[in-house]
Amino acid sequence: MNRLHAAIGMNKGKPLLGAALYSYDPIFLEIAGHLGFQVIWIEMEHAAITFAEAADLCRMAQGAGLLTMIRIPDARRESVLKASECGPDMIDIPMADSPEQVSELVRYAKFAPMGARGFFSVSRAIKYGIVDSVPEEQQKLNQELALLAQVETKESLARIEEIAAIPGVDIFIGPADLAASMGLPGQTGHPQVLAAAEHIVSVARQHHKKVVTACGTADYTHWIRLGVDLLFCTNNIVCLKVGAQHALDAAKKACAEADAQTGVRHSAEPAPMRILR
Repeated sequence: MNRLHAAIGMNKGKPLLGAALYSYDPIFLEIAGHLGFQVIWIEMEHAAITFAEAADLCRMAQGAGLLTMIRIPDARRESVLKASECGPDMIDIPMADSPEQVSELVRYAKFAPMGARGFFSVSRAIKYGIVDSVPEEQQKLNQELALLAQVETKESLARIEEIAAIPGVDIFIGPADLAASMGLPGQTGHPQVLAAAEHIVSVARQHHKKVVTACGTADYTHWIRLGVDLLFCTNNIVCLKVGAQHALDAAKKACAEADAQTGVRHSAEPAPMRILR
């Protein structure tokens, strides 16, 4: 059983809750662990996180008791192999448009006989070679590493039956890109998008696959009722932005209240910058 399935099985029917790292941010990672998040998503498709940083984040997250998922930039062998050697619990490929592409993920991420992953005896994933039996450790990794195919285009939606049938691969629904691909950008709550998501979940269940997604606060209830197994519900950039905006708004409100009470203007606007020469 892979680590994702094991964690879901121990969560008493509730979805696992995750947070994403869209930049190299060990402090947020630790805060997420202390708050009670269960999974950390390390973003490498859009964010400028390197494989060396991803390995460090996996190390820190797992030390804090968090599961880790790396979303790699693409399904090339180099990307899959380097992510695998970082030692994550899950690897997700974006824009998984075809079963052939997803099958390549399995081939590159799993050792024989499940795949054709190259052997690197001193990687973090294989405990730097400090194991009693390398072949046994390889087979253990084959069983424990979870793989996810991100279904987020009309092409992958059309072939979801084939994708979900691939052994050893679970499903990640990307609602924002799926909506855009369907000609409904920004409309993740559109009935057509919701119907597509329900269809994906239904097909995944028929093939006994777990389902993962990411969404904003307005959509939590919908996805939880739909029965997703892992919900990524925030990221470090949003948390920083929302926290900063909340503090700024509160300070401006306090200034306005002070103005009303005293008649003295307490500006919350920044003073002009003085340039020292």
